[in-house]
Amino acid sequence: MDWLHHAACKDEDPELFFPIGTTGPTSLQVEEAKTVCRRCPVTDRCLSAGLDQHYGVWGGVSETERRSSRHRAHKAALRRRP
Repeated sequence: MDWLHHAACKDEDPELFFPIGTTGPTSLQVEEAKTVCRRCPVTDRCLSAGLDQHYGVWGGVSETERRSSRHRAHKAALRRRP
């Protein structure tokens, strides 16, 4: 996990990336976290590390977005079954 040393968020308050809730004022917090992620050179590695995480913004992707992605992948896998 040496990629963490290159992360744009390393000097940010970690709470920024773990908002309480997913709507209302917390959506502004998620956007602020994503702004940090957009200038980060290691978002791909961060997202890979966070794919199975249920909370927080990882690699510029919110928990809601990751949940939707996992759901779509699960449905696609079910369709491919014989």
